[in-house]
This record gives sequence, structure tokens and C-alpha cells, in this order.
Amino acid sequence: MRNRYGQVREKLFVAPTGASIEVESPAHVERHYAVTEIAEVWNLSADKVRELFENEPGVLVIGERDPRHKRRYVTLRIPQSVLDRVHHRLSSKPGTQ
Repeated sequence: MRNRYGQVREKLFVAPTGASIEVESPAHVERHYAVTEIAEVWNLSADKVRELFENEPGVLVIGERDPRHKRRYVTLRIPQSVLDRVHHRLSSKPGTQ
């Protein structure tokens, strides 16, 4: 169900026993971030953010990865789940994943 801003609202269903059931959002509904947004929040350069996410599974890559021209024009959009996964991986201590 969409609110007046076009955002999808998720409902949490409650089983008759009182236990809650989480509903997983489809990937296309999930919030996607631009490289510059993550760079600003994480206080990193856009190049470093690209390096961290460009080969990560689940990242949307718009454009050609290996263009015929010298300059590659690639736009990355990083889903919230991928952002969370990479953040967890980077913030966890070695050997405790």
C-alpha cells in the first residue's frame, strides 16, 4: 500500500498466537542509495565507496562495465540490504563473522 508520497508501507502481520511475522520486501521496493549518499554518511570518498560496492552481489549497475572508451560511465545503486551487509562485514572484528 502506498502513502501519499509514493512510498510503500509495510504491514507487520500478527499470528493468532501473538507472534509477529516479518514480511520481506522485494528488492525493487527496497530503498536504493547513490554512491554520493553513502560517501557523505560514511565520510568516505565516492571512489572508495565505488571500490567497496562495485563487485558486491545485489548492486544495480547501470551502464557498461567495460566500455570501448577511456572513461567508464557506470552508475551504481546500492540496495539497503547490501548496504547493511557490507557495513556489518566492515564493522565486525576479524574471525567473528
